[in-house]
Amino acid sequence: MPLTDVLTIERPVPRLLRWLELVGASAVLLLGSLGALVLATLWGVAVVLTPLGLGIPLTLLLTGIVRWFTDQHRTWAGQHLPEPVERPYRPPTSGNHLVRCRSLLKEPATWRDGSWLVVDAVAGWFTAGLTFLLFAIGVVYLVYPLVVALTPESTFRTPFGSAWTINSLTEAFALVPVGGLTLCASYLLATPLAVLNARVVRSLLGPTRPARLQARVDALAASRADTVDAQAGELRRIERDLHDGAQARLAALGMSLGLAEHLIDADPQAARQLLSEARASTSSALTELRDLVRGIHPPVLADRGLEGAVQALALVNPTPTTLDLHLPGRLPAPIESAAYFAVAECLTNATKHAQAHHIAIGITHTDADGGRLNLSVKDDGRGGASDSGGSGLRGIARRLAAFDGTLTVDSPAGGPTEIRMVLPCAS
Repeated sequence: MPLTDVLTIERPVPRLLRWLELVGASAVLLLGSLGALVLATLWGVAVVLTPLGLGIPLTLLLTGIVRWFTDQHRTWAGQHLPEPVERPYRPPTSGNHLVRCRSLLKEPATWRDGSWLVVDAVAGWFTAGLTFLLFAIGVVYLVYPLVVALTPESTFRTPFGSAWTINSLTEAFALVPVGGLTLCASYLLATPLAVLNARVVRSLLGPTRPARLQARVDALAASRADTVDAQAGELRRIERDLHDGAQARLAALGMSLGLAEHLIDADPQAARQLLSEARASTSSALTELRDLVRGIHPPVLADRGLEGAVQALALVNPTPTTLDLHLPGRLPAPIESAAYFAVAECLTNATKHAQAHHIAIGITHTDADGGRLNLSVKDDGRGGASDSGGSGLRGIARRLAAFDGTLTVDSPAGGPTEIRMVLPCAS
C-alpha cells in the first residue's frame, strides 16, 4: 500500500481520539459547572455569616475547596493555551482563624474566584460543555429509529417538543441525518469550544495585570535585597582575603627589607638571607593576588569568553566532564560572569558532594522571548540536592535572580541530578 494511502487512513484516527477525549472532558466540565453553582451558593452563605463568627471556619474551609477547584480548571486551561495559567494568590497569612479569614476576604483573587464560580455555572454549558451536549444529542438522534421501535407509541414521539410528532418508524429515520450533522458539529467545535473555555478561565482565574506588576515588583525587590547581601558578603570576603593574605605578606616583606637595610653593612650574609626571603614573600603575595583576582573575574573568561572558560573548567575538573556548547559568540560580560560562576559552583557541588562519575554540561542560546541563555549541569551522583537553606545552589539562585534568571533543581534521592538555569540574554 502506498505511503500516501496509509497516511490518509491513519491521520484521522488521532483526531477522532482527541475529539472523544474532549467529549469526556466536556462531560466532566458540565458536572463541574453544577459543582461551581453549589460551591458559589455555599461560599456566599459562609461569607454572609462571617460577621456573626459562625461563618469564619466554614469560609476558611470552603475557600480552600474553591481554590483546589479553580486550580483544576487552571490546569485544564493551561493544556489548551500557549502557556499555563498562573495562580494569583498571595502567600498565606499566619495567625488565628479570624486573621486568616480577614486576609482571604481582603484578597481580590478570592472574590474573582467567587465571580468565576457564578460565571462558570452558566458559561460552562455554552463553552466546553456544549461539546458533550451536541455529542449526546447527535447519538440520541442517530438511534432514534431504534428508540421508536422499542418503546410504546405514547412515548418518545416528540423529539423537537410539540413542534413535530413522529407517527411512524419511517419518519423517525429522518432524524438520522440530523444526528449525523450534530455529531459533525460536536467534532468540529470541540477544540474551539475548549479554547474558548480556557480563555474564560484565564480571564477570571489568572493574575490580573496589576497583580502581575505587583508580583514582579516584589520579586525584583527580593532579588535586589539578595544581590546587595551577596555583594556585601563578597566585598567582606575580598577584604578578609586581602587583610589575612597579601596585606600580611606585604607587611612582612617591608619588615624584612628594613632589617636587610640595617644589616647590609654589618652582616652581608644575613642581609642576603633576608632579601631571599623577601623575594619568596613577593612571589607568594603575587600568587595570592592572582588567585583573588581570578575569583573576582577569571582572566580566561575575559580572554576567551564563556565557551572557552567553561572548557577550561572541564579540563581541570577531576570528574570526567563532557560539553555540549552552542553559543553565537561573545555575550555581555555580566551575563558571562554570572553563567560562568553558576556552572563552576555546580561542578564543585557535583565533584565534592554528589560522588558523581560523570558530569555533562550543556549551554545553548535561543532567540525566543527576546533571547535566553539555557544552562544545564547533569551528573550521575547520589542525588538529593536542594536549593533551600544556605546551600551553594541558593547562592547560584541569588546570583541569577539579579539578572531575572531562574534555577530549577531535579535531584531525586539516588540520582541523577540535573541543574537547569535560564538567563535572559539578547545575542
